[in-house]
Amino acid sequence: MEGDRPLECGVTIRSSSVSSDPGVSNRDLGHGGGSGSGRGGNATWNRVVIVGGGIAGSLLAKSIQFHADVVLIDQKEYFEIPWATLRSTVEQQFAEKAIFSHTDYLVNGTVITSSAVDVTETEVITADGRHVTYDYLVIATGHTASSPRCKRDMIEKFKEANVNMRTSSSVLIIGGGPAGVELASDIASVYPDKKVTLVHSGSRLLGFIGRKAGNKALEWLRSKNVDVLLEQSIDLDTISESDGIYMTSAGEAIAADCYYVCVNRPLGSSWLKKSMVLKDSLDVYGQLKVDEHLRVKGRNNIFAIGDIIDVPERKQGMLAQRHAMVVAKNLKQLMKVSNKEIKLSKYRPSISITMVSLGKKDAVAELPFTTMTGFLPGLIKTRELFLRRTRKLLGVDHHSGFL
Repeated sequence: MEGDRPLECGVTIRSSSVSSDPGVSNRDLGHGGGSGSGRGGNATWNRVVIVGGGIAGSLLAKSIQFHADVVLIDQKEYFEIPWATLRSTVEQQFAEKAIFSHTDYLVNGTVITSSAVDVTETEVITADGRHVTYDYLVIATGHTASSPRCKRDMIEKFKEANVNMRTSSSVLIIGGGPAGVELASDIASVYPDKKVTLVHSGSRLLGFIGRKAGNKALEWLRSKNVDVLLEQSIDLDTISESDGIYMTSAGEAIAADCYYVCVNRPLGSSWLKKSMVLKDSLDVYGQLKVDEHLRVKGRNNIFAIGDIIDVPERKQGMLAQRHAMVVAKNLKQLMKVSNKEIKLSKYRPSISITMVSLGKKDAVAELPFTTMTGFLPGLIKTRELFLRRTRKLLGVDHHSGFL
């Protein structure tokens, strides 16, 4: 779009609606309420700062960008569809569709490429020294990730991984959760001649859902000659590709040309543990405690969404999207100029359908009353891994020839 002014992996402001200079001052994004923002001449808009550019934070930013002065703070300049990026390792075309710039959907807001390191009553402080004021704050930092800051570097990383995959004759996967199972099944489907070994510390695969689903996934993988080792682990602190031999906790030696770690990542809340404002809002698991409106308990203008909240339900992208839409409604209500009593929307936890793809055609699905596997659930998820739906949700599905 004409008028975009990107700073190299720093701040990008859509100057068609924001005219303030993104560059120099540590307090370059001053107080909310439209001060200095130059947004369409509307000096009354509240500033909403969203920390975290995963599916929850990105969808929220997109949904309220024409109702508020939106600032999105994320450690990377792009959005990646998390349930599709692993397949990018096996099929390069997925990376080009599963990764796109935040500014592709946030056309009326500010993107700061940095990590948040602290929160005060009025500001978010970033790792590069910015003090970003807010009227409303939304924490959506999900789980930690070590992704590159720049989109081009991430695309290059997947290209290298794709080449490494094609040239490897044997692959080791560590972790038997959904990521490990889906990656192993993709490799077995696309490269049936490769030797694939999956090592999992649990007694069954997919431990977060029912035993029947885990058993069906195990049967499918073994039918494709994937060697699955249960109740074994590999020391991640000493792992190295130098000799191509990996020892399990049971003393078994595994030869592999490359390996992929697919274990649970820590929640992205460690930066809040030293915050005077929010450190007491974390539970023992590092989750933010929220009320029925998804506000952080005890805070009127701070919300939290996505995997980081303590709502008793599975951590899934579909549910994170629901969080975002509830908070979008609530923020729009709160920002209305009205003397009427405000009635906020409530979030009700739900039991969702869980689907794990098994290669390019099959999947295992756990429904409320039954478990299905095979081609039928695969029709729903496997072919494109909800890529088209997610891109459309964020308003970037305008390219032809998609998959």
